[in-house]
Amino acid sequence: MDIDRIDLAIIRELERDGRLSHVELAERVGLSPTACARRQKTLEEAGYITGYSARLSLDKFDLAISVVIRIALEKQSEEALVAFEKAVQRCPSIVRCLLMSGMDDYLITVVARDIADYERIHMTQLSRLPGVARLHSSFALRSIVDRAVPPEVFMPGAGGR
Repeated sequence: MDIDRIDLAIIRELERDGRLSHVELAERVGLSPTACARRQKTLEEAGYITGYSARLSLDKFDLAISVVIRIALEKQSEEALVAFEKAVQRCPSIVRCLLMSGMDDYLITVVARDIADYERIHMTQLSRLPGVARLHSSFALRSIVDRAVPPEVFMPGAGGR
C-alpha cells in the first residue's frame, strides 16, 4: 500500500488524539467523514495503525519510579532467547523490553511505586528470569520526553506535506 499525504495527515491527527470522531478527523484532514473512515480502516487493515490506547499518568497510580535494566544472558542460543522473552512477557511490572546489540542482550523498563516495591519486583520477577548472567539497574531521575513516534520520524518529509 502506498501512503499519500492524506493518509499521513490521518496518522498524524490520530497520533495526537486517537479519540477523534470520524467527523472531527475528516474536518482536520479535509475529507468527508465516510471517505476518512474508509481510509482509516484501510490503514488499520494494512497494519499501519495497530491499535489505540490511553496514555496514563503513572504518578496518579503511585508508580513514581522508572527503572531501566540492562540484562546480559549466560548464552545467546535461540532457545535461551525464546525462554527469556516468554518469561518477560509474563512479568506485569515490565513495561518495555528491547533485544539489543552490543554488550547487553536486553534493555527492559520497569515501573515501581518506590524502592521497596522495586526490590520486591527484583526478587519475585527479575531474579527469576531464565538464563540471566547479569542485571544492571539504573533509576530514572526525571522523564524529559515520553511520546509516541510521530509520522515525521518514520516518513521523512511528511511534516511539510
